[in-house]
Amino acid sequence: MGGRAVARHHGDAVLIGRDEIARRIPHAGSMCLLDKVEAWDKDVITCIARSHCDPANPLRRDGRVAGVCGIEYCLQASALHGALVADTRQPVAYLVRLGDVSIAVEALDSLGETLVVRAEIVHSLPNGHSYSFGLSGADGAPGLSGRATIALVG
Repeated sequence: MGGRAVARHHGDAVLIGRDEIARRIPHAGSMCLLDKVEAWDKDVITCIARSHCDPANPLRRDGRVAGVCGIEYCLQASALHGALVADTRQPVAYLVRLGDVSIAVEALDSLGETLVVRAEIVHSLPNGHSYSFGLSGADGAPGLSGRATIALVG
């Protein structure tokens, strides 16, 4: 599932591949779930993921990746957004709160081969951030949505 990092300019955004994503977030190896950044700016990031189809996905149980696992995809997009905005590697962080979570699928596999993962900053403080997030299939079929508050550790 590894890919070559590709940086292209799209307006003010830089589009990034899996290797660069892995360098920017604290998730290593197969736990780095995102494949590329489709678009980002200071407020929002949209990523693409296909790792839910990988039989070696560490979140896979009984042959599928449960819908609730989509939250991890969204949290990784949030971490990546924070790293890109700060132009640094994202420090370790803790999930402080999840809210307004709505999960529309039992398994991410039902959304097709490509997931679209979106995170939007709601509030930013020096030691943490609040994001709204969503995950869908490439055709727009809803997977999940919610909000997260994240506390930065380092």
